[in-house]
Amino acid sequence: MSINACVVIPIYNHKDAIGATVAGLAVHGLPIFVVDDGSDAATQAVLAGLAQHFRAQLTLLRLPVNGGKGAAVMAGLRAAHAAGFSHALQIDADGQHDAADVPRFVAAASADPEAVVLGRPVYDASVPKARLYGRYLTHVWVWIETLSFEIRDSMCGFRIYPLATACALIDSVRLPTRMDFDIEILVRLSWRRARFVSIPTRVTYAAGGLSHFDVVRDNVRISKSHTRLVAGMLLRLPVLLAHKLRPLRAAPPLPHPAAANANPSTNPSTNPSTNLSTNLSTNLSTSASPAVKPWWRIAERGSRLGMTLLALSCKVFGTRMTALWLHPIVAYFLLTGRAARAESHRYFMRLAQVSPRGGTPRPGWFSAYRHMFAFARSGLDKLAAWSGRVTQNDIAFDDPEPLDALTASGRGALVIGAHLGNLEMMRALAVRGAHSKVTAIVYTEHAKRFNSVLAAANEDFSVRLLEVSDFGPETAVLMQQRIDAGELLVIVGDRVPAHESGRTTLAHFLGAPAAFAQGPYVLAHALGCPVYLFFCLKEQGRYTVYFEHFAERIDLPRRDRAQHLAAHAQRYADRLEYFCRKAPFQWFNFFDFWARPGGGVHGRT
Repeated sequence: MSINACVVIPIYNHKDAIGATVAGLAVHGLPIFVVDDGSDAATQAVLAGLAQHFRAQLTLLRLPVNGGKGAAVMAGLRAAHAAGFSHALQIDADGQHDAADVPRFVAAASADPEAVVLGRPVYDASVPKARLYGRYLTHVWVWIETLSFEIRDSMCGFRIYPLATACALIDSVRLPTRMDFDIEILVRLSWRRARFVSIPTRVTYAAGGLSHFDVVRDNVRISKSHTRLVAGMLLRLPVLLAHKLRPLRAAPPLPHPAAANANPSTNPSTNPSTNLSTNLSTNLSTSASPAVKPWWRIAERGSRLGMTLLALSCKVFGTRMTALWLHPIVAYFLLTGRAARAESHRYFMRLAQVSPRGGTPRPGWFSAYRHMFAFARSGLDKLAAWSGRVTQNDIAFDDPEPLDALTASGRGALVIGAHLGNLEMMRALAVRGAHSKVTAIVYTEHAKRFNSVLAAANEDFSVRLLEVSDFGPETAVLMQQRIDAGELLVIVGDRVPAHESGRTTLAHFLGAPAAFAQGPYVLAHALGCPVYLFFCLKEQGRYTVYFEHFAERIDLPRRDRAQHLAAHAQRYADRLEYFCRKAPFQWFNFFDFWARPGGGVHGRT
């Protein structure tokens, strides 16, 4: 969606920096409102020259006396709104902010016009340490006052406001007019259920630069502001808590900055051992990203110490006692994981659309909690399996005949699983039971800490674990050798290829087209082996294994290759949909599965 944006620059006596600031912003073509907050004569002269030089683009507003940064920003927002603009990008006049990031901010606002887009400072060595550490105290108070972590940095003066929302607030509430303005307007917008998007942006402090932050007076003002806001939070507490329990208003998908250059290629290296820290990092991030990030690009979240303590508790006290610790952990990630809640909500909405007779979870906070808890519990069960707390008696086969027949034949096969239930459970039991003919084809770069915890739980964790990042001739030969030796190669089919280097094909899944990797079917064709489907669901406290014959051999004739790939992907998607409906809380792809790898809404062949 296109927006009508402009720039608002409050200025007070920054005559030496304002010229470079305006020049850096002018190249982006946005109209600029410069609000002179009662500057001295020298600064007024510089501003008059800039207004003349950029007369087609710059509007100069003058306040008769210095009223403070907040007063200047509010004057600029009101003027921009009256001029018909929908959004205003606020940026400081002193040149600390990187004007090259303006297109990223505007793109984020275009993708979600109702959101406030906030800069999250990335500092270099020039930042004064007192300022750096002192601002964290304000961050904590803001998180308390909003009962959320959505506002990652409340003091950065580089941000975009949706003007209708911002002006409605400043016209109805008396906001502070000094340095505490930037903080208080965000808290009060949060109380009005505004959405927030955070974008990392470089911030530098020039040597000898002019700062109007008065260490004593402005800190006193900020302290008074927090006192008011905490009191306001307590008065609104029932309403704020009620907002937490109401279904999330899902934000629209955001554009990927590399969408124009996305080039999927064949890559089978999706991960059958996706784990607790992987999906908590991928899906439970503390703020919405300005782009729909691919699952493999999101850094792992969660400390190794915390994961190790859970593993130790699992080993000493067992899974039942350790599972109690998961409730506060999941509650934390539920509250801070806006992106995951949104995707869980979308997933259950899609389930409801394909199940018109009901019987599916109602989208909302409770279903999101159950969804995330089921995922966290599956990670705990993986720890239990590798620690020896789960035995063969804890797993039953729905129909053991297909696996028994395959084992008796001595043939190798490609087994396609999903991030559904607990695929890793069977590999753990296979290794511990000396059934070594099971090899997982994995991508582990995004889950190193959790994988290291699993490896510490059992030294055989890395046995029969084959990491493949590119499907080339050497990989094909290695896999062919394993198939010829009668091994089962396990791969997942419900994620697009990693590293934007794999081809996808569309299949109808939960009522809409979704991109599925071609890699599993291309690999099966190259290996010339039988193909099976594998799903492992937790049902009534035990795991049930579904092992199904998919194809005796997959052929991909050159002439009709695309049609054959689409047919195989659709058959897989149909079975995945069946099991998602059977166990709705156990599909753990929290990210936007229906988004194209490059950032659009569909995949491509």
